[in-house]
Amino acid sequence: MFRPISRIVQGLVHMRTATLVSGALGLVAGLVVAVLISIPLSNLEGWMSWGIPFAVSASLGLLGLLIGVARSGDMSGVLQSSGGGEQRVGASQILVDTSAIIDGRIADLGLTGFIQGKLIIPSFVLDELRHIADSADAMRRTRGRRGLEVLGKLRRETSIPIQVMDATLSPGTDVDGQLVKMAKSMDSPIMTTDFNLNRVAEVQGIQVLNVNELANALRAAVLPGEDLTVNIVQEGKEMGQGVAFMDDGTMVVVEGGRRYINSLQDVTVTRVLQTAAGRIIFASPKAG
Repeated sequence: MFRPISRIVQGLVHMRTATLVSGALGLVAGLVVAVLISIPLSNLEGWMSWGIPFAVSASLGLLGLLIGVARSGDMSGVLQSSGGGEQRVGASQILVDTSAIIDGRIADLGLTGFIQGKLIIPSFVLDELRHIADSADAMRRTRGRRGLEVLGKLRRETSIPIQVMDATLSPGTDVDGQLVKMAKSMDSPIMTTDFNLNRVAEVQGIQVLNVNELANALRAAVLPGEDLTVNIVQEGKEMGQGVAFMDDGTMVVVEGGRRYINSLQDVTVTRVLQTAAGRIIFASPKAG
């Protein structure tokens, strides 16, 4: 009985301010017109004296509400141009996925001050995080507890406002699907590191803030012919190769570098390969 009411309330909570204001104004306008039309109808006899005015009020009120909601874009522009009005919701609120919390770099990003606005964590995301932290699998349990520690760090060490939003999973909908629904209704971007969620959200026209893509974009540019000093730490896949890693995690494959494992070596970049997983630098030991 209460589920339809709960869904209506949840929809109103997630609705943009401009849509609410525009819909309310449309409803009021429709009712005012209905009252003016109903005044002469009250002279009718019997049930028609109240039945017809009621039907007119309900019809024009609903029509005004629908027109108001449809024209909410115009109201959004009016509110923004008035100075103190509504900003675009997506510009001030970011929905956070479980994967972005467990990843942990969101806390470091928060410390830099680059995250502007409020982080919204749906309660079903927090529930999933707690479920992972209580998992019987040691690896999953460690990841879940790390996520909870990251949330604690965000609250303690950053000034970013964090809100846990009361939201439940719809029947037959998984966490990713519910996040996409919320993002569309709130006109808000999603922060994630999940590749599949990233693609689904983009198909639906939702802005995605992918921490992995940000990390790739911020990696230092390296060009063929440039000299580097790297610490070769392991063998490569091919015969004689050595592998090193730059400070940002970029893999450096050194041809003929196997003999320099566990030592610093000056190398010259020969080519840079961009893959779906990231960037790989190929280099050779510097002559001389």
